Amino acid sequence: MAPAKRAASSVPTGYAEDKSKGPMLRFQDSLPRLPVPSLDETAKRYLKSLHPILSPAEYEASEKAVQDFVRPGGVGSKLQDKLTARREDPNTRNWIYEWWNEAAYLAYRDPVVPYVSYFYSHRDDRRRRDPAKRAAAITTSALEFKKQVDAGTLEPEYMKKLPICMDSYKWMFNASRVAAKPADYPIKYSPDEHKYIIAIRKNQFFKIQCEIDGKQLNTSELEQQFKHVYQNAHRVPAVGALTSENRDIWADAREVLLQASSNNKAALEAIEASSFIICLDDAAPVTLEERAHQYWHGDGANRWFDKPLQFIVNDNGTSGFMGEHSMMDGTPTHRLNDYVNDLIFGNKLDFSDPTIRSNLPEPQLVKFDIDQKVQTEIDRAAKDFNSIISQHQLAVQAYQGYGKGLIKKFKCSPDAYVQMIIQLAYFKMYGKNRPTYESAATRRFQLGRTETCRTVSDESVTWCKAMADSSSEDKTRVDLFRKAINAHLEYITAASDGKGVDRHLFGLKRLLEPGQDVPAIYKDPAFAYSASWHLSTSQLSSEFFNGYGWSQVIDAGFGIAYMINENSLNFNVVSKGLGSDRMSHYLNEAAGEMRDLLIPTLEPPKAKL
Repeated sequence: MAPAKRAASSVPTGYAEDKSKGPMLRFQDSLPRLPVPSLDETAKRYLKSLHPILSPAEYEASEKAVQDFVRPGGVGSKLQDKLTARREDPNTRNWIYEWWNEAAYLAYRDPVVPYVSYFYSHRDDRRRRDPAKRAAAITTSALEFKKQVDAGTLEPEYMKKLPICMDSYKWMFNASRVAAKPADYPIKYSPDEHKYIIAIRKNQFFKIQCEIDGKQLNTSELEQQFKHVYQNAHRVPAVGALTSENRDIWADAREVLLQASSNNKAALEAIEASSFIICLDDAAPVTLEERAHQYWHGDGANRWFDKPLQFIVNDNGTSGFMGEHSMMDGTPTHRLNDYVNDLIFGNKLDFSDPTIRSNLPEPQLVKFDIDQKVQTEIDRAAKDFNSIISQHQLAVQAYQGYGKGLIKKFKCSPDAYVQMIIQLAYFKMYGKNRPTYESAATRRFQLGRTETCRTVSDESVTWCKAMADSSSEDKTRVDLFRKAINAHLEYITAASDGKGVDRHLFGLKRLLEPGQDVPAIYKDPAFAYSASWHLSTSQLSSEFFNGYGWSQVIDAGFGIAYMINENSLNFNVVSKGLGSDRMSHYLNEAAGEMRDLLIPTLEPPKAKL
């Protein structure tokens, strides 16, 4: 959890403050640069990650390809020299930043929904069942956070007491992704010149000014504005559906939209330049699964999927959030959503001011002119969206048996422990383990984003097999479990320190000259297989969320998002027809078996004298 305000700390050793940049960015220039691991380090860690997922013959072939790549004076060594030179270039703050943003996000052509975007499901606000009240409270709270970001007064975040990169916050408000070929691009607008939000209702877009005569609208005034939207909106063709398309198709459709009318350019800019979006959905989800579907993708129409921030409010007052991933990872938006909900649930803002000014302008309809060509594009987008979403299965495992309170008594890292739940569940379902991705944050480096933690290890596979072997003794299983936990912690620590293998091998490959022979390490089938994420996982926990998640990354895989709370665990399981309900069942079963395995290892409470 990342609260929006933290006590100012003393300056850590090796860091310097530049107070002229304001509190939020004061450490930016003294953050270390992302390292380039040595070839030897990466070779050893890469082979270690391959060993548990390959046959002996496959591993032997991979070992030969790796040894050839890293030999002194070989192609790997030459690429390493180039990469090191790129890192040392004073004009390059992070050697992978532009490459990764383009390859992983902006040049990625599949639809952002459901494949890239992610969602948070908010806890219920029982005092604000009325959706206009809920939307007004969320907007007021988000604007408080925005003030700090825009002014640069937001306290930086810390990991292990070290400041981390805050650069991506500039892409939070008044920003958008723009569809283009061959790659999309981000655009940022002046917050001073665009002090408004967009509300979407029944596919219509309404511009709501947040400031009149230099004074921000209070919550009562915002509530009145949202009520106006509820009362006046009527269903129209869903221009927002275009943003759910394949990025090339949307880029072409964007041109069709612009050519249809000169008014459409201004309408597009009004949406893209807005501070953020409030989606007022005519839905009333109740179950955790219904809510997850609503926030993850909704009906594909009452959205603008290119915006980094979309808060979603339903007719029954439930709410959530959807994030676009290209320029920001989940931690900044997690902090924003925690902040918003903390203000609301803690009554930390005055939401009760009843004063409503008489000179408030009504929300302004942002109108698109839609001709037959545009309508054809909208119809195609809706059809494609429904086809993609119908192929996906989502299940929520809200496990109430225990949480991090008990896990810590087992003397385990809660995150590593839950990773082993996932490994055991997968083994139960398939009888083997396959490549698994866990996101590791590298934000302690300048412009740092993420690195891959390869979860499957020799130790984790040995432990899973022991759990399935009825002849294995619990003492042996516990010993193997501890080794699996330690192997995981070693890898994720290295990954967070910029010493993972995936980004390094990506960077080296990127430096191959056009027409240059591709080294055997990259042609080896194990290279592609070991990065085919049959399990894509990540943890993010908040007392204010009752769910969060995203899609799987390959058709043969699962996307498993998990939250670790004090007395509960929550898993959001998504797959393309692989049996998400079955995986949810096995997660429950694995969590119970691990508890039963480790409870006997706890020291009995000391008797009171």
